[in-house]
Amino acid sequence: MAQSSTFTAASADDYEQLMGRWSRRLAPPFLDFAGVGDGDRVLDVGCGTGSLTFAVASHANVTEVVGVDLSTAYIERAKSNCSDDRIEFLEGDAFDLPVDDAAFDRVFSFLVLQFIPNPMRAIAEMRRTLRPGGVAAAAVWDVRGGLIFNRLFFDTAAAVVPEAAERRKQNYTRPLTRPGELAEAWRAAGFKATQDAMLTIRMDYESFADYWAPYEGKDGPGAALMAELSAEQRALIQQKVQSAYLDGDADGPRSYAATAWAVTGLAP
Repeated sequence: MAQSSTFTAASADDYEQLMGRWSRRLAPPFLDFAGVGDGDRVLDVGCGTGSLTFAVASHANVTEVVGVDLSTAYIERAKSNCSDDRIEFLEGDAFDLPVDDAAFDRVFSFLVLQFIPNPMRAIAEMRRTLRPGGVAAAAVWDVRGGLIFNRLFFDTAAAVVPEAAERRKQNYTRPLTRPGELAEAWRAAGFKATQDAMLTIRMDYESFADYWAPYEGKDGPGAALMAELSAEQRALIQQKVQSAYLDGDADGPRSYAATAWAVTGLAP
């Protein structure tokens, strides 16, 4: 059976450096938009290391939160950080979620669907797990128009190393990342009363070393690109990206806006 994710996932530490810290920052405004109530049973599809799962349990007095992810490393990290008996983490595929039909009041997918080659299949599986009248909600990064840290890396890399251009194209044309696509997918899946929104946070880096660390790791599209290149190409990209990060100023903190598309809808 084909697995559901093209995201390069190997190290929980690398994922935290790349995205986990920003997922935690985006989770509260996402939950304010999607809604979660006391007594809810909630499923988090593609939970990673648990940023949204833990935020759900803090946001309301829920009965149960189940986080599912394809990565063994991410699930093990999430379990090691969990001391709440309302929370359960399961290893599983978004195409074949290891939960019963109509078992949840709310099903969320958070910064995941853009990495699924057939997102409608995953959305249909989300719908299967929802009770009638339950809420399905998702968010994906606006990678082309709203993710400055990502463009800083990929645009620079593609300009100086021709081999990076194909990876940049793949990154900017991921499913459901264009304006309106996520809401359209929700309507196509049969969800009712759909609403969409833009959610923006800031990504704050202490220094260029803090910004650059994920590209020396193993997780995510940028690290996957760097792993394909020669040492000379990697050094050239790092030099040029550093120049773009510094942008005529001394090394130190930088703050970049990051915008996600979000959608919510009701199961019939």
